[in-house]
Amino acid sequence: MNAIEIRGLEKRYPGFELQLDLKLPQGYILGMIGENGAGKTTVIKALLGMIRPDAGEISVLGHRVDKDFAPVREDIGVVLTEGCLPGSLTAAQLGKVMAGIYKNWDAEAYRSYLAKLSLPADKPCGNYSRGMKMKQAIAVALSHRPRLLVLDEPTSGLDPVVRDEVVELFSDFTRDETHSILISSHIVSDLEKLCDYVAFLHRGRLLLCEDMDALRQRFGLAQLSKRDFDALDPEAVLGHRSSPYGVSAIVERSKAPMGLALEPVSIEDLFILMVREEEG
Repeated sequence: MNAIEIRGLEKRYPGFELQLDLKLPQGYILGMIGENGAGKTTVIKALLGMIRPDAGEISVLGHRVDKDFAPVREDIGVVLTEGCLPGSLTAAQLGKVMAGIYKNWDAEAYRSYLAKLSLPADKPCGNYSRGMKMKQAIAVALSHRPRLLVLDEPTSGLDPVVRDEVVELFSDFTRDETHSILISSHIVSDLEKLCDYVAFLHRGRLLLCEDMDALRQRFGLAQLSKRDFDALDPEAVLGHRSSPYGVSAIVERSKAPMGLALEPVSIEDLFILMVREEEG
């Protein structure tokens, strides 16, 4: 079963149009990468039923969002960039509120997450820093035994040490093969450590969605002179960047000429050079 299926999704705003087909297999982590305004948050709001698409179908955990979404709402843990926790409540008070909302609320797990994330139980959430608010939202999302996590920039505002701890929590979550994660982030290094699949969004369009390991095996980074770059088969080049010192190009290994030196390519380089290619 797919944890998420998005088919023919369309959403239009003045000056922006999203068109998307996307799947997240159960038991895996899919990372969405895209510049500001690429459509990542729009995708997340559509699959949570927060906005109504202009066209298309979205299914989450086997349920259509527009028809029978209520039975699986509690199975989804959500962390949104803007946050939605009441600032007047302490973490301890918030836990009691959540126990009355979620049937599967695990108070012991919640206390454990507060300790792991160094969150004080008696301090009003409104007095938290941005990073602490994000950690609080993560603790809540993980404490009602969800099967799917939907995360919008969850490591934003966290220092590198805490980011690493949070990434480890997410990785532990998917040790259960019935658990899945959809995560968007600007911090590509976090996605490289965490994700099984990656989706590149640019101006409301999906440029690429593929297995992370397969991408690394399929493509390499070549450093070339302008003359050698011009001699390459255009079909072999996914994206490139020119400078006074030469050309950096993402090259498909199976179509590269014999003897061409190819370095491992990072997901960040892959996305940046693909976008540059799109924009001409």
